[in-house]
Parts: sequence; C-alpha cells; structure tokens
Amino acid sequence: MAGTTDSTIKFKDFQFANIIDPEKGFPDKEGGGSEGAPGGTGEMNEEYTNLVRYISTYRDGRRKSTASELGMDDEPVKRPWWALWRSRKAAAADGNFEVPDDWLDSELKQGLSTQDVESRRKKTGFNELTTEKENMFLKFLSYFTGPILYVMELAVLLAAGLRDWIDFGVIIAILLLNAGVGWYQEKQAADVVASLKGDIAMRATVVRNGQEEEIKARELVPGDIVIIEEGQVVPADARLICDYDNPEAFAEYKTLMEQETGGDTTEKTEENDEDEEEDKHHGVSLVATDQSAITGESLAVDKFMGDTCYYTTGCKRGKAYAVVTAHAKISFVGRTASLVEGAQDQGHFKAIMNSIGTSLLVLVVFWILLAWIGGFYHHLKLATPEWSSINLLHYVLILLIVGVPVGLPVVTTTTLAVGAAYLAKEKAIVQKLTAIESLAGVDVLCSDKTGTLTANQLSIREPFVSEGVDVNWMMAVAALASSHNIKSLDPIDKVTILTLKRYPKAREILEQGWKTEKYTPFDPVSKRITALCHCGGVNYTCAKGAPKAILNLSNCSKETSDLYKAKAAEFARRGFRSLGVAVKKNEEDWELLGMLSMFDPPREDTAQTIAEAQTLGLQVKMLTGDAIAIAKETCKMLALGTKVYNSDRLIHGGLSGTTQHDLVERADGFAEVFPEHKYQVVEMIQQRGHLTAMTGDGVNDAPSLKKSDCGIAVEGASEAAQAAADIVFLAPGLSTIVSAIKIARQIFQRMKAYIQYRIALCFHLEIYLVTSMIIINETVQVDLIVFLALFADLATIAVAYDNAHFEARPVEWQLPKIWIISVTLGILLTLATWIVRGSLFLPNGGILQNFGNVQEILFLEISLTENWLIFVTRGGETFPSWQLIGAIFGVDVLATLFCVFGWISGEHTFTDPRDRAVLERNGRTSVVTAVVVWAYSIGVTIVIAIVYYLMNRISWLDNLGRKSRSRSDTQMENILSHLSKVALEHEKDDAGTSRWHLAAKATEAEMDE
Repeated sequence: MAGTTDSTIKFKDFQFANIIDPEKGFPDKEGGGSEGAPGGTGEMNEEYTNLVRYISTYRDGRRKSTASELGMDDEPVKRPWWALWRSRKAAAADGNFEVPDDWLDSELKQGLSTQDVESRRKKTGFNELTTEKENMFLKFLSYFTGPILYVMELAVLLAAGLRDWIDFGVIIAILLLNAGVGWYQEKQAADVVASLKGDIAMRATVVRNGQEEEIKARELVPGDIVIIEEGQVVPADARLICDYDNPEAFAEYKTLMEQETGGDTTEKTEENDEDEEEDKHHGVSLVATDQSAITGESLAVDKFMGDTCYYTTGCKRGKAYAVVTAHAKISFVGRTASLVEGAQDQGHFKAIMNSIGTSLLVLVVFWILLAWIGGFYHHLKLATPEWSSINLLHYVLILLIVGVPVGLPVVTTTTLAVGAAYLAKEKAIVQKLTAIESLAGVDVLCSDKTGTLTANQLSIREPFVSEGVDVNWMMAVAALASSHNIKSLDPIDKVTILTLKRYPKAREILEQGWKTEKYTPFDPVSKRITALCHCGGVNYTCAKGAPKAILNLSNCSKETSDLYKAKAAEFARRGFRSLGVAVKKNEEDWELLGMLSMFDPPREDTAQTIAEAQTLGLQVKMLTGDAIAIAKETCKMLALGTKVYNSDRLIHGGLSGTTQHDLVERADGFAEVFPEHKYQVVEMIQQRGHLTAMTGDGVNDAPSLKKSDCGIAVEGASEAAQAAADIVFLAPGLSTIVSAIKIARQIFQRMKAYIQYRIALCFHLEIYLVTSMIIINETVQVDLIVFLALFADLATIAVAYDNAHFEARPVEWQLPKIWIISVTLGILLTLATWIVRGSLFLPNGGILQNFGNVQEILFLEISLTENWLIFVTRGGETFPSWQLIGAIFGVDVLATLFCVFGWISGEHTFTDPRDRAVLERNGRTSVVTAVVVWAYSIGVTIVIAIVYYLMNRISWLDNLGRKSRSRSDTQMENILSHLSKVALEHEKDDAGTSRWHLAAKATEAEMDE
C-alpha cells in the first residue's frame, strides 16, 4: 500500500472524515497525523504485521490433532516385552530431591547444554507425574496374590502332601495359565492405551545450546530456560525472569535474586496482609495464569518477575522467559498428588470381586464340613488309601479346587484391560480401569455445548453496526480487542480475526502502525476482553465481550440501549452468540460500535445421538456459558428439551434445599454457567443417587471432572483437564461419548456373564460332589477334577473377546439377582448330573451304551454342560465370537477324548449301594455312549437357557438389587441448604480476646462493597 489511498472511510462515531495516509499514520480527531507515532512511519509493528499476514494467508483445512500440528509423530522408544532386564529410565528419580541453587543460574540466551540436561535428568528423572513403571516380573507375581489365589496355592501344598503329583502339576499349570494370560492381555491393552497417550503429550519451548527449540515437556530438567506464553500450559514449576520482548531485564532479575538470597527478604508469616504481599511485586505483570484448578480463583492471577508459575496452570496473557525450579514430582501439584499416591483406589469393582470371593470361600468351608460329617458316618480315613480319592483330605482338596474360581480375578481384570484397548481404538483413553465400570453405569451426562453438541466451527454472520459507525472500523476494533498469539488463538478470537478477510479496509486500518500496550484477556467476572492500543499518538481502549457487559461501559441514550438490547435478544432467539464491541479514545466516553453475531451449528449427528442416548436411559444436560436464549434455541435444534435455566437460579434464585435439587434434576440444561456452577450441578445430581459423567476441556473444568463419577476430557482439552479426567477423548462430538458408553456396557456384560457362569459352576460341583460323598460314598476322581477346573479356565479366558450386547439402561451389579440366578443354574446342573449318575444304577445301565466307565461319563457330562453354560449367561442378543466358540469346542473335544480313551479314570471304587450295571474297569467308554452324553448335554443346556430367559423376564427379579436413581432426602437437603448460608466469623474485642461465632454468610453485593 503506497501513497495515499483513494478510499475515504468515515468514522462518524469519532466524527472522523479523513483520508488514510500510511506515511502519516492514523489521523487524530482533528485530522492531523503524527509522523512520530510508533510504527506509524511505514515500519509496521511486528505484532500487526504477523496478524495481517495470518489473515491473508490462512487456509481452512481438515481438523488436525494437536499432535500432528506440533509434529508429534515420533513414536516413543519402547522396551521389548521380553527384555525384562532393561531399564525403562535412565535413573530412578528421588521424589525428595532438592534442586541446588546453582542449577537455577542458567544464562537467558544460552540455556543449558545437552550434557547438563543429561546429567541433571539422571538425578531428577523425567518431568512427569505418571506413576512409576511397573516391574514386569513383579507384575506377573501379583497374579498369584489374593484370597482366591492363596486358597489354590494351599491346594498345591495339599496335593504335594498327598503325593498326588498329577494334581500338583495341573493345579500349578492352572495358576501359571491364569497369571500368564492375564499378564499378557493386560500388558497388550496397556501398550495400546500408552501409544495413544503419546498423542496428547504436553510440549514446551525451551532455550538450549543458545537456540529455542520445542520439546516434550517431560524432557525438561530444573534450570531449563522455558518460554511461557498465552494459550500454553505451564510445563513445570518455573520462576519468571523477564518479558520475552525485554531480555535486557535479565540483569535486573539477577539483582533481585541476589537480594533475596542475601537475606533481604524473609518468608511471609500468617500476619502478613495482602497489601504487604502486593508491595513485594517487582515491576509490571509479565503473565497472567489461571490457577482455578489449584486455588479455585476464577480470575487469572498476575505474575511478576521472580514469581512462580505452577505446573499445569494455563497462561492466559503475556509471554515471558522463566527458569524451571522443580520437576513435576516435587512441584506444587506433584507434592499434592503424592499425598494420595499410596492410596490405591480399587473402586467399586474391586469391592464387588472381594465380596464374591469371600462368599465363595465361606461356602467352601461349609461344604467341606458337610463332606467330613458324611465321611465320619462312612468311616473314612484321613489320608488313606493313597491311591483313592475316598478319604477326608482328598475331599478337602477336591472341594478347594471346585469351590474356588481361580480364574475369577484374572478374567475380570483382563476383560477390563482388553476393554480399555477397545475404547482406545475408538479414540477414548482410559486413565484408570475402574472408570469403565463407572461409565457403564452413568445415567446423567452433563455436556458442554461448544465442540461436543456443536461443530465448534464458529462463523460471523452479518454484524449489527450502530448508526453512523463504519463496519470496517468496528471489525478493526474487534480484532484489536483479540489475542494476537496466532499459535494458540481462542476460537472466538480466531473467527473474529479471520472474518477480516471479508473486510479488506479493516485490514488496512490494522496496517497503520498500531501497538498494543496492554491486553487483558476474558474473565468470567467482567465478561469482556480489553486492549489498550496506541496509534498516531492517540490511546484507544478497545473492548469486546458479552453485550450486557459492553453496554454497561457506555453512557448511551435509552433509545440506543433499547435498540442494542433488542438486537441482542433477536440474535439469541436465532441461536446466535452475540459479542458487543466498543472503543474509548483517550479519556473520552465509551462508544458502542455494534455487535458481532456468531453461529456455531450443531453437529450433523448430534440430534440423532441424543435420541439414541435417551433410548439407552441416558439423560443429557447441556451446560453452556452462552445466554439462555441461545441455549434454548440450541436445545430446540437438538430436540433436547427446553427446560433450560439461567445459572443464577442455582445460587441467587431464592431456591434452596429440596426445591433446588428438584430444579437441577429436572432441568435439560443451564446457561451462563461458571466452573463452580458445574461442580454444584454434579454434586446435586449425585446426591439424588445418579451416576454422573461430566465433559470438560478447560483448566477451570478440572474440579467438576474430579467430582463426577466419570470425568470426560473432550477432544482438544487442556492438559489440566486431561489429568483430572477418568477418560480422555481424542475424537470430537457427543457420538464418540455415547459409543464409549455402549462399549463400557458391553465390557460390563462380559464380566457379569462370566461371574454368573463361574458361581453356577462352583455350586454345581459343590452340591453334586458333597451329596454324592454323603449318599453313595463316591466322588469324581481328584485327577479328573483338576482337569475340569483347567478346562473351565481354558474355555472362558476367551470371554474377554466375546461379542457381548449392551443393555438399554444403565447397568448395575445387582448382586442379589446374580446370586439367585447363579444358584438356580447350579442346582439345575446338579440335577442333570444326578440323572446321569442315577441311570447308571439301573440294571440296563440307563445312559450307558455298550460299555463305559462311571468316572469318565460323569467327567464328560459335567465338562460339556458347564462349558456350554457360558453361552447361556452371555445372552442370545449377539452371536458368540469365534474366539469363544473355538476355545469351548477345543475343550469339548479334549473332554470327549478323555472319556473315550479312559485317561486318568483311576481305580474302580464301589459305591453304597453298588452299581447294578456292568461297567468297564479299564476306564474306556464307547463312542456311542459319548454321543448320547453329548445329545443329553445339549438338551440340558436348552432347558437351562429357557429357565434363564424366563428368570430374566420376571419383573421383580430383573430389578432386584437396582438402586433408586432418583432418591431424595428432603430433611437432609434442607438442613445442608441452611448450613450453606452460615459462616464462621472471627473477631477481637477491645481487650484483644479472639472470639468465634456463627453468622449469616455475606452476599456477593456485600462482599463487593
């Protein structure tokens, strides 16, 4: 742009009528130019040069992940699974390591050398909060611990004492099989999740070897010079040095540090007041950080030279150099996290497994007692004859093997781990396995609007411009009141700036040598962005924000105000988000320039996904910071329901106690919410008995994500939100969340099916064997019993890969229902086995065809009916996976070979009464008999399937054990509501005596005064 343009722009709001001359800079009110204005002599300020270039060259492209944009395609170095001896870390970092003072004396422009970094990392480890990598061998050994495993290990010792070496070897094989498969499956699943976690790794800009470079934040060490700038997360505890554009202030910083180390400053005591604290600030604010996740403050906190910026807080304004003072583990956040590090939260799932395991162990003791009582009447010896299973200690060994489901803890844990891998393929990273159970049971989803329900593709429609104002001037002011950090632009700032493509004259205004003196980012209290800019010797304060907040700045006439409000209401009714724009020249009054209308269209699949979620028993509540009219219009588009309320009704609406809880429970959403409102909504819903999932993306969302039963960090969420969440999504939209809930319910169904199956197996053999021991003084040979246990585990390890269905309502364990159904199935299996055994007492042999052996026939019938039971408990809604079918079929073939060839049938024993049929003493059984047993077992399975189906159709049984999802305690809710309005006050009388007393909590208006 050379010379004088022929375009005349009238800025009537400022009473301008001047020609823009780039040689003279931007004209002042009287029409004169300021040749000496900063940047106004053709030498444009770099900030605005980059901004105009960004507007001109920006090209829309497909959505890219943060990882791909930052070039994070490098794969983490992995240790081969077999190389257990290789160290995962250079050295184990000491959590109590104190950083030497001389480490923090790094030169600003030089930074650390590569050698310094390596030597320091050996002492501090990597800059991350992740738990220590598990030793794979110790992890393998952990599969041999727990009450159920200890009982099986006791069985190993008992088998060795009885010198039953076959049993000894097979039981050890069962333990090794379960441990090996469990260890491998869990490791494979963890690797899938870990590989995806690399895509969301935090990055940092650091000065090393005299150059700026971008690295993974985990590679930082104390003493590194980092650059903290707006839009980024602070990668470690770091002490601010100086402004990025003023490196000369490094000398001033060193002087300040020398004064502090010299004893000129002392630690603040509790008596220091806020004024004294402010006096210690040095110079001007360098950056402002969002510490809400740590302190609960909704406003960004100004940070000055020498102040510490805390790890994982977000930088809201500014750009500065800082020196890393502490790696993650000994940072402020890290030390807080270490307080709960030892508390291994096993969750509700672990409690359920312990409950089932303990109950089965108690029942085993009961059955052993009954078997011994029966043995007394049959005058059985303690351990003789050794070759026979008919003695008291063998009874103990048999019942320990059949009554303790050794595969229960392993199969359920690996089912969760494999499920986590399934979720990872759907771009959902599970931070802890127990979150899967929580996600399956969620019945209320509190979702944010932008990016989840909507496409997060803001566009500015035709703006409203005040009378006499040029639209180009308004758009230029809107761009001035925006962040200019093009590396990490807020979506609203980004669309505001890029809209200038449609307004070339507005871009020309930005080229007139503007300089931003001070930028104040948006905060939820003022609800606006302000920027103090300088051009042509004149100061302009530009503002952009909520229409009401911008309107409050000006002293416009009532007609103008009414027109402004009406236009904002009209935009809101159309579903547009409004942003007011105003400007102030020097000390003059604020002038309303107009209003931007922004529209973020709903995702194409959102309405259908919400309808699907509702069929799954999931209530979706929208929580948004937009105005209530916009929120209602969005809800109408999505068929979400229009019971949307302003968040003020939660706190200042005069509601309390039960009435307040009822409002939250029945609402379809809330508008104009702050982070504390989200927390309050989650808390009230939980108090009513609902399991709640909460989505979030910002640092401010961290508390509510932690509070919810399942915190979900949506795509593009900040590192702080990801750290607080249970599940991190890498794909956008509500559909990915609903898909994850379906998968979680499928995982839950697999575990529930296996648990029902395993409890039924325990009862089947316990009831049959004990009654057989008491009535006819017979048992299945202990050698065959251990193979029954082995086959049961071999067949059902594949259940983690089954094609499970998902329930159309939130799932719960319903333990009473599980026990009733499992015991019933066990009794039916027992009756089926007794029918086979009873027929062999007939003179013609009953089920016996040609020839056969009692032990092998019973072994085959028990094996077949038990293996096929998993097809019953899994339900018939989906076809079984090939892995499950293949595993079951392979075990069935093995059991048939055992029967036909009479493997390890043992010595023939006489029952009381004796069998009247002619039986084979060598253990072999005819093929025809095996075929009959197969046919009989198929019939038994069909009968059991019918009974199982009918039991699940019984209404009272189907709901047995389900908790009320909408319970209210009116009295307690009202008491807590009244208590929340009371505060503890402290005062001193004239004599200086302290006194504490209860008083009404001050209102916000009183606190402001």
